[in-house]
Amino acid sequence: MTESKQSHTAIIQRSLARRYRAEKRFRAYGLMAITFGLLCVALLFTDIISKGYKAFLQTSIQLNITYDADVLGISDLNNKQQVALADFQGLVKKSLQARFPDVTGRKEKRDLVSLVSSGAGYDLRDRLIANPQLLGNTETLWLSADDDIDTYYKSMGDENGAFTGRTSEMRQGWIETLKQDGDIKLGLNRVFFTHGDSREPEQAGIWGAAMGSLFTLIITLSLSFPIGVAAAVYLEEFAPRNRWTDLIEVNINNLAAVPSIIFGLLGLAIFINFFHVPRSVPLVGGLVLTLMTLPTIIISSRASIKAVPPSIREAAIGVGASPMQVVLHHVLPLAMPGMLTGAIIGMAQALGETAPLLMIGMVAFIVDIPGGFTEPATVLPVQIFLWADSPERAFVEKTSAAIMVLLAFLIMMNTLAVVLRKRLERRW
Repeated sequence: MTESKQSHTAIIQRSLARRYRAEKRFRAYGLMAITFGLLCVALLFTDIISKGYKAFLQTSIQLNITYDADVLGISDLNNKQQVALADFQGLVKKSLQARFPDVTGRKEKRDLVSLVSSGAGYDLRDRLIANPQLLGNTETLWLSADDDIDTYYKSMGDENGAFTGRTSEMRQGWIETLKQDGDIKLGLNRVFFTHGDSREPEQAGIWGAAMGSLFTLIITLSLSFPIGVAAAVYLEEFAPRNRWTDLIEVNINNLAAVPSIIFGLLGLAIFINFFHVPRSVPLVGGLVLTLMTLPTIIISSRASIKAVPPSIREAAIGVGASPMQVVLHHVLPLAMPGMLTGAIIGMAQALGETAPLLMIGMVAFIVDIPGGFTEPATVLPVQIFLWADSPERAFVEKTSAAIMVLLAFLIMMNTLAVVLRKRLERRW
């Protein structure tokens, strides 16, 4: 009998040992999976940051600019046509030739002028319009360098050597001269944060896309949140339990898993082809993203309403509150933290969407900063898509930098959702 008990005990101990080993293996597998995921995220961020941080810097060249009326062809600054047709780029050309008087050949002069961005003339025009007293005078300015010069100067000192690209040896010599004289430097790239898109990398910025994203998200939030909350309240508090409501619930859950490009096709068919809403405007983009985020907001809002204890409703009814008063005065205030969290997550999802907006024409090349909901615009993800398809090497930096900005906004929105949930939620 004693031997039988000992044998039975040994069997139990071996079984427990196997279970403990299996549990340890399972924990190890989980830890390995988490470590692998974090490693992939770290590699992704490292790659993006290493390629994009230089886009926040811009190479500038110092020149003495003389606002010569004869070079500009301006006799009256109040004549808008003369100012618009003035040769401001000629001022840059004259200043560079004075800086390097040994350059005489036609091709060499073209290469010399290409040291400075082609957008420098517009900056000079804006300065002269703002300060008319500059006409006929000279001032020292730092002007943005061309994208090839910018890329070369930033890569100087790299382990693999400077990226010459289309920078000839003659232009490299001029850069060395400017460097020795302290007339070339790296500074904060304000253009990246204040300008819209451009064909020239050194003139391209994210401000236009950022404003387009802002207007689009305002439309999305203004429509999706009240509609989503109203639908969740009706389905959870007032709708009868029958086949129709079951069908609606199933379809809402299915819509949350539908590929986003389907919503783009729906917006193209309904809002543009049927209602004739203009293409590539934040209004139509917000309408499409509203359709996409509604299922997420409805599902999260219903979950928040379900989390409110039935005793709250019963107590309110017990003191004479109507069903509508129960919902408005008691259920909604208690469920609002979860609803806000779901709305923020839905907005973060909408901010990062590209495919549905491509279908409604928001892939257009937009230079001007949008000033309203019905002006042509693009959004940050689409701007990244456009820059990633550009052949210039400088756009690689711009693409990575724009991704960094977009990720920063997404992290901020998700962090806000977590903070709101932690501070406002109630545990029952």
